[in-house]
Amino acid sequence: MKLPKITTRLGSDKNLLTALEVFVAIAETRQITQAARLMGMTQSAASQQLASLEAACDARLIDRTVRPVRLTQAGELCLRHAQRILNSVEDLATSMRHEGPQPINVLRMGMLASIATTLTPPLVRLLKSEIAVEDLTLHAGQSGDHETLLRTKRADLVITSNPFYDMDGLERHDVLTENFLLVLPQTYDGPSRRLQDILTHLPLVRFAATTSVGRRTEQHLRRLKLTAPRVIQADRSSMVTACVAEGLGFTILTPSLLIDGFVERMPLVVRPLPGPGFSRSIKVVARSGDLGTLPERIATLATRELAAQIDQQMGQVGREAVTLAGED
Repeated sequence: MKLPKITTRLGSDKNLLTALEVFVAIAETRQITQAARLMGMTQSAASQQLASLEAACDARLIDRTVRPVRLTQAGELCLRHAQRILNSVEDLATSMRHEGPQPINVLRMGMLASIATTLTPPLVRLLKSEIAVEDLTLHAGQSGDHETLLRTKRADLVITSNPFYDMDGLERHDVLTENFLLVLPQTYDGPSRRLQDILTHLPLVRFAATTSVGRRTEQHLRRLKLTAPRVIQADRSSMVTACVAEGLGFTILTPSLLIDGFVERMPLVVRPLPGPGFSRSIKVVARSGDLGTLPERIATLATRELAAQIDQQMGQVGREAVTLAGED
């Protein structure tokens, strides 16, 4: 491979960096389709980036004859160089963002859509008044969106339900752990001691199977050997709770996923989940060492604000379903 000529063959430094990012994503996922999703582009575009890089390197980098794809010997060499180049570029970008009269001038943050309304005002106050961040970008979405933001380095920090233990170079700070709860419409007067009894009267309104919450719910139902037809699926908690409030079904959600519904005064009844339970954790995840003590400060703020809202909106049933960071 004649690395010095790569930039010329690809046309620009920007094209080179994009092609290297796509190649690294393919190397990590071993799937061009998955890599394209992480990069926010089509499979065709990702394949074109890979082909351009191979042409520029004058070498085949990926063996496409096997599934999952694997790196060739040249690909292994290119991966080591690509990782060093991209890490150096990101280190430079981080250093430049943190230069100036304040330690952090620019911050890009992702957070779960279900807690974005609760956390955005206090976070903005903290980051603007105490940290003096000049350029703040906030993204609301699912944990799958956060993976894309972190892998493509379009976010410095995320508040998420996925710890991303498969990704190196990250620091993690606990916010809370919360149990899933049974959520019924106020108009429901049928049996509620067992999920199978409820399912004979109401359909389960659930998160889509493509979301982390949807997969966790599906796994729990399989453990209980219960079959719940996928009659109503959504990818936002407010959509799920709105259906339940209208008597269209029941659901299984955590306290933080219920905050917006209670703030909007939806007629919901929340109870501990009958039978075995399951839970999820919310954490602040950031690239190690980039932001000093800020990730820990944001985790502390998130814990305080979410605990206060859960207590205010759901009372005892909400409090008992949550274990805050630092609690035994």
